[in-house]
Amino acid sequence: MRHLTGLPSPSFPVPHPYWSDQVNHNVIQSEIEGGVYLRDLRAGATLEIETLDWVCRMVYCGDNEALVSGHPVLCPDPVRVYVAGSTWGGSMLKQSFVGRGMCLEFMHPEYHRVLTAPIVEVRELAQ
Repeated sequence: MRHLTGLPSPSFPVPHPYWSDQVNHNVIQSEIEGGVYLRDLRAGATLEIETLDWVCRMVYCGDNEALVSGHPVLCPDPVRVYVAGSTWGGSMLKQSFVGRGMCLEFMHPEYHRVLTAPIVEVRELAQ
């Protein structure tokens, strides 16, 4: 018997036939660990991103741009950056995604490409 609840079925990524097992594992693991797709944020949404070595405050501006602050050298005061996405520390980028267990990559106007330590937690702060 088939039951229709009206609830959407979760969509999980399926392994890509041309990617290695490790890459497929990383992509699927990133969905399990969780995170935030920038496309799901409204302009003005504020995230607190805890990495292994600092806590970042990110105010989303739209179009993959954000005001980032919290690092004593890179951005003690808010600086506007372009958020590329998250990586596993290598060259493969999960675009427009801020994911637990991954490294956030953004383009800083002074320091250029910045790659953070792995993300421990991502929280959306109330406004």
